[in-house]
Amino acid sequence: MEWRAEADLISLALDLIADIKTNLEREVKFRLLARNKQAAMDALLSKSELDLPNASVEAEIDRLREAARADLKQRGMKDADKAEIPADVFRPQAERRVRLGLVVAELVRTQELKARPEQIKAHIDELSASYEKPAEVVRWYYSDNKRMSEVEAIVIENNVTEYILAGAKLTEKPIEFDDLMGQG
Repeated sequence: MEWRAEADLISLALDLIADIKTNLEREVKFRLLARNKQAAMDALLSKSELDLPNASVEAEIDRLREAARADLKQRGMKDADKAEIPADVFRPQAERRVRLGLVVAELVRTQELKARPEQIKAHIDELSASYEKPAEVVRWYYSDNKRMSEVEAIVIENNVTEYILAGAKLTEKPIEFDDLMGQG
């Protein structure tokens, strides 16, 4: 009977190693995608010159301010909702977001890079695969329009990134695991 217990432990250990490997591979894939997406968006912005609608920039500044206040409140700051946060703190980020939003929207429109239902499903399936009960995670996503909109936005960003990278001259560059994971 003792050999049976050891075999069960070995089997459990091998399953655990396989799970860790799968999760690490998934995380590396997401991190690389995020880096490539950032590089693609930076390249897209560097080639775009357009006048930004002031109302859009101001609205984005207001959104960023409210998010900062909510963060302060969550951290326990009293009267965070009344905190004076100067607009200039958020102006560069707001202008970048508005510019990127306009350029990406035009690219999505002209190149038909909308998120297709099968892409949304595949993304949700991939996100849920790392959970113990993936079917419940899938239901959780599909049960909320806001969550579905967030997934759709990610898929659209991925489509735009793929489109940009397909037309770009790429060079592979090795990266250390710790640097990729933000620990280097």
